[in-house]
Amino acid sequence: MYRPLFVAIAFAAGAAIAFAADPATQAAAPATVVINGYDYNPSILTVAPGTTVTWVNEDETPHTVTENGKIFRSAALDTGDQFSYTFAQAGEFTYYCTLHPMMVGKIVVKPAGASS
Repeated sequence: MYRPLFVAIAFAAGAAIAFAADPATQAAAPATVVINGYDYNPSILTVAPGTTVTWVNEDETPHTVTENGKIFRSAALDTGDQFSYTFAQAGEFTYYCTLHPMMVGKIVVKPAGASS
């Protein structure tokens, strides 16, 4: 009587583990870029498609995050302010601070396991 229930539970648990282990079913982990000392840290960040990147201004000066082609752009970020963008497509996205154009960073979006 208990054997069919046990088999059903074991099957469901196995399917759940297989689903969780499949990278295609997992949401990309969020990533953070810290703005401090007139610099983006890290200056180059590689992420998987679907990743949300959050820029956090820890500097005492306002900064922006603006992609060269204006795909994404923040308002001026005061100390403690954040800006987030989710990268759905693979590619390279160079960005800069419109207030301090010498500040430049890059997000590289490529699927897990893709070669450089």
